Amino acid sequence: MSKKALIVIDIQNEYFENGGLPLVNPTEASLNARKMLDHFRANDLPIAHFQHLSANPDEMPIFVEGTNGAEIHENVKPINGEKVFQKYFPNSFRDTGLLEYLKENEVTEVIITGMMTHMCVDATTRAAFDFGFNCTVIEMLVHQEIWKLTARL
Repeated sequence: MSKKALIVIDIQNEYFENGGLPLVNPTEASLNARKMLDHFRANDLPIAHFQHLSANPDEMPIFVEGTNGAEIHENVKPINGEKVFQKYFPNSFRDTGLLEYLKENEVTEVIITGMMTHMCVDATTRAAFDFGFNCTVIEMLVHQEIWKLTARL
């Protein structure tokens, strides 16, 4: 039987109104991500939150550590006991300790959601698959406010 973990990637204030990279309907998307968080919390399953930070604030003046824009959005804020990783690259496994965390928790399947699907979610999913995890990517369908399975590797 597989043990699942939820990976929540980069749902940060920069992607919301008044942020440096506002997306379309980020609030609604974050509330849908919250539904997944609530499910994993209710079932006491591992959760890993990711916070992207600028490796060079002079060249990339968004996601600057210590700023409001870099903070994880209040709709998906981690609670006590949930693992939070900071990262400087699109791949959430790179230089973060995520692989060790998943192994320690005997995880075999990862459910991945977050913002910027074409970059960080994609890079993380590809790496997870290469490490041998069964992967499910969740798309946040804002207009329907439901979850849709978009990829099963």
